[in-house]
Amino acid sequence: MINKTVQEKPLEQLIISAQNGDTEVHNYLLKTYQPFVAKCVSDVCKRYINPQHDDEFSIGLTAFNDAIFSYSIDKGSSFLNFASIVIKRKVIDYIRYSQKGVKTVSIDEDFDDDQLENPTEIRIAKEHYQEKENAAMLRDEIEEFKKKLSEYKLSLIELTEVSPKHNDARESAVRTARILYADKDLREYVWKKKKLPIKGLSKQVDVSKKTLERNRKFILAIFIVLSEDFIYLKDYLKGVGL
Repeated sequence: MINKTVQEKPLEQLIISAQNGDTEVHNYLLKTYQPFVAKCVSDVCKRYINPQHDDEFSIGLTAFNDAIFSYSIDKGSSFLNFASIVIKRKVIDYIRYSQKGVKTVSIDEDFDDDQLENPTEIRIAKEHYQEKENAAMLRDEIEEFKKKLSEYKLSLIELTEVSPKHNDARESAVRTARILYADKDLREYVWKKKKLPIKGLSKQVDVSKKTLERNRKFILAIFIVLSEDFIYLKDYLKGVGL
């Protein structure tokens, strides 16, 4: 039976204990958060999930376990938010894999030359498949990005209106966001207050307070991207100097 003092510890502290090899805490997390896993999986499948019979639950629980060991408290997001993303992505991948069937999946297998009637078509098919997968993952990240923006009382539509119009201004704002994220105290201020620390940030950058205020929303948006595991979104935003 799990020690009562363990149950009273903050979740993030339990995650760190599990990452450091505490098997008792690890098993406690896997057992205690099964309803949470089932809820995440149910959100994807749009139906009731039976932990005893549905394969999707097993996929979700495995993803939850992966999340335990890949979570970093320095990212700023809560563990449950992070785990929810990991679980849903893994379940979506599993569903896509299951629905495609053997023929579609086989494009990623190795073939001998005499098995390929048209190697060029196989290569193109692989490229198209990967493009679709990347696009799907980008869409998922954008949805999560929207949720994060809402926590800061921001929206994508609003960002299109307030984003700096000139390249120099955008690059300057991105550099400012990087400096903001790199400073531990300023970073924690943003995570806690959900706003830009104009006074403290102005001491770190060669930008006027007036300019910081004007680009406040854009800087916050870039800061959010830097703070999260938005792999595809970060790559997509390289065009603005991220």
